[in-house]
Amino acid sequence: MLIVEGLKVELSGRILFNNINFIINDKDRIALVGKNGAGKSTMLKILAKVNNNYKGTLSMPDGTTIGYLPQVMAVSDERTVREEASLAFAHIYDLQNMIEDMNKQLETRTDYESDDYAKLIDDFTHAHERLARIEDTNFDGEVEKTLLGLGFLRSDLDRPTSEFSGGWRMRIELAKLLLRNPDIMLLDEPTNHLDIESIGWLEEFIQTRANAVVLISHDRAFIDAVTTRTIELTMGRIYDYKVNYSKYLELRQERRQQQIHAWEAQQKQIQEIEEFIERFRAQAAKAVLVQSRIRQLEKMERVEIDEEDKSSVRIRFQPATRSGTYPLTVDMVTKKYDDYLVFENANLMIERGEKIALAGKNGEGKSTFVKCVMGETPYDGNIMLGHNVTIGYFAQNQAQLLDEDLTVFETIDRVAEGDIRTQIRSILGAFMFNKEDSEKKVKVLSGGERTRLAMIKLLLEPVNLLILDEPTNHLDLKTKEVLKNALLDYDGTVILVSHDRDFLDGLVTKVYEFSDKKVREHIGGIKDFLAKKRALSS
Repeated sequence: MLIVEGLKVELSGRILFNNINFIINDKDRIALVGKNGAGKSTMLKILAKVNNNYKGTLSMPDGTTIGYLPQVMAVSDERTVREEASLAFAHIYDLQNMIEDMNKQLETRTDYESDDYAKLIDDFTHAHERLARIEDTNFDGEVEKTLLGLGFLRSDLDRPTSEFSGGWRMRIELAKLLLRNPDIMLLDEPTNHLDIESIGWLEEFIQTRANAVVLISHDRAFIDAVTTRTIELTMGRIYDYKVNYSKYLELRQERRQQQIHAWEAQQKQIQEIEEFIERFRAQAAKAVLVQSRIRQLEKMERVEIDEEDKSSVRIRFQPATRSGTYPLTVDMVTKKYDDYLVFENANLMIERGEKIALAGKNGEGKSTFVKCVMGETPYDGNIMLGHNVTIGYFAQNQAQLLDEDLTVFETIDRVAEGDIRTQIRSILGAFMFNKEDSEKKVKVLSGGERTRLAMIKLLLEPVNLLILDEPTNHLDLKTKEVLKNALLDYDGTVILVSHDRDFLDGLVTKVYEFSDKKVREHIGGIKDFLAKKRALSS
């Protein structure tokens, strides 16, 4: 369907891709993976034809349609939610208008024998055939079903899009793309603005209704559920695996071990050749042999080992003073904004050492509840911290609170204590900061880089109650694994707001669900909670 041949991209003198070749076939489900900076988003932009700064060729059959959802895009604020989503069918309305116009021409024209009239008949016939293939679709019903699946309420559909946050407007753009259902769908982090239930709905759509899909995602459960092929970008090359992400990880590790063995064997051979050259360089009788060895070294294609897998780095939160038995008690807490009720009569009793998740659709009050606990917004009822509780809080805007005049290394150096100071470089590396990055000032970092730096800073502060609001945003799969292992090792109490099922799986043992203005307790992990939800809705 789409053939990529000899693709080469150079950025600021660095070769990002070099002679890359692959084919996207009908119904392919491809995960595009690789470390940050490997070029995943650049690849999607090239496939979407919004980036033409490359050498090589992209070819596809005439009429092939491509839909692209970037991480960030401009959105319109001129229509209602329903009207904006319905623009997905604008091409159909254009087709209907074109047929109506041609019908009027056929009623009035009398040049029946002309070539122009014959062409009009031919165009009219083909347009009718195209419309007949799609006219059975209930467009209004499809729009509503898709928007509801992505988390909108029926009462939201006739509200102006200007009343919604950027994340919700991105959902509208995703809805338009799904409704168009192009031949090739390119998705860059499509789950970033979705809650757990909406992610599940998107999974089912891709599995059952989509054509070819190429996606980038840091949600491991999502890409495992929807993809059957994994293309890894690394060191300017690609490796193409006909398996899902989890199986790819196993095969990748095998490949890296083979590379290490090949590299070690080659290093031994190089050492032997160099020793021969050095030993006989001054002997005229061996001059021909020496020159032959030198040419052998020059022509040798050096074995390269893929970038190191940083997930092997294990980081521990700093130990803190033991808290009381119940670090947090919430008694009959109600939160309103003027006349709007967010939730009411919430009751929670969190025991020391528990790791819990706050789950529910976006807008149901999870982050608002955290702000109540932190004293950032007024509420009715009682929230009590236990004896000797010290809170470490990671908010979604945490990155904005960093000192912009410090470097990355200085930011961490100022909070690191004891033996951990010797591991700062390794910790920064695990969170995707190389040596050059560590010398950058905070003020020049991207939003994602600041978020990762704020998370490292929290890792090194001695607290016994961690409250983390969407901590995995802007973290790649390897870095999320580092953070998850650190939380598993942590002996304090953890409250997590997250839509990342793979991250929560095996980490939390209790879920508090925010829905219908209530907060309900569910004993068990995130998979148990989701299974119960599915059973109730079936």
